[in-house]
Amino acid sequence: MKRREGARRAIALLAFALVALVAWPAHAHKPSDSYLTLVAVGSRIDVRWDIALRDLDNVMALDRDANGTITWGELRARRDDVTALARERLTVRSGDDACPLNATRLEVADHSDGAYAVLRFDAVCPSEPRALDVDYELFFDVDPQHHGIARIDDGAGTRTAIFTFADRRQRFERSTLGRAHQLGAAIRLGIGHIFSGIDHLLFLIALLLPSVLVRKGDRRGWEPVGRWRPALMDVLKIVTAFTVAHSITLSLSALGVLRLPSRFVESGIAASVVLAAINNVVPILEEDRWTAAFALGLLHGFGFSATLMDLGLPRQNLVVTLFGFNVGVELGQMCVVAVFLPLAYLVRRTVAYRRVALLGGSVAIAGVATVWLIERAFALKVF
Repeated sequence: MKRREGARRAIALLAFALVALVAWPAHAHKPSDSYLTLVAVGSRIDVRWDIALRDLDNVMALDRDANGTITWGELRARRDDVTALARERLTVRSGDDACPLNATRLEVADHSDGAYAVLRFDAVCPSEPRALDVDYELFFDVDPQHHGIARIDDGAGTRTAIFTFADRRQRFERSTLGRAHQLGAAIRLGIGHIFSGIDHLLFLIALLLPSVLVRKGDRRGWEPVGRWRPALMDVLKIVTAFTVAHSITLSLSALGVLRLPSRFVESGIAASVVLAAINNVVPILEEDRWTAAFALGLLHGFGFSATLMDLGLPRQNLVVTLFGFNVGVELGQMCVVAVFLPLAYLVRRTVAYRRVALLGGSVAIAGVATVWLIERAFALKVF
């Protein structure tokens, strides 16, 4: 018995370690993304690269007077440095032949989360490429969580891709794309987004932590569920409610029917994570956590939509992309559930799970999300 209890405690601590590992890198104000568009016509490639000014400022100190605002004059004064940085971190090739980037313009554009520098390049390959090989290296040396969200148009179709620290080099075949290929690309984009969105992951984990427990009669603590089925049904209701809700607002926002200011959305998402985590310590939302997941999922949908809007996908591809993106987000969530729920159920009776994983993990999540809330609501940089 002692050996079995010791094993259960070890697994409970492992569960908490998983929560801590997710929370540890989650201090960023907002995930660092850039948006790369390649339009290939014959042997020529038009490149547009949107890079957040805040990210450039972090590595190049663009804000010379340190007043918190990067002006057009400050950006223009560093044009050569910004262009050189971008050219060093992006390589486009046709087979073994490089397609050199020639800078043409520097502009500024507003995205859903702030101002971006827009760098435009012309690239000419030695011959019309059958496939494009793209090497992407921006910011990975200072921020391994950075993502490059790419769109490639070559007349045969529109492709989407995400460059990450672990997936920096990708090949894009120039061939006619069917609906199935577009759907698959959108699903991959959705899966990648759920795992790169630390705030969405922590919100989901905060809702899942008590799924293998029920509150005691006096509402002052937790006790384990007796059977597997109630825990599974609770999780299914939560995940389904969250998915339905974010699908509604994601579609409305991406189609231009209803949009909310980015600061309001990002601050609201941070507040929802705080609320979900605190509810595990002090009962606020009572038993119907799936209704809270639905209400707060509506807000998260606006956050998901920022990726699709900023990527600028053609409208004729939007319906397929929306469906695939939602499917990808759902698959990403179910992967989290498939790993978390059996582990949590196994150790639900241990004191370590209730006090360390549930209470300690919830307090840690609430603390991280509170920092996000302050940063996003007041445009501050705590870290």
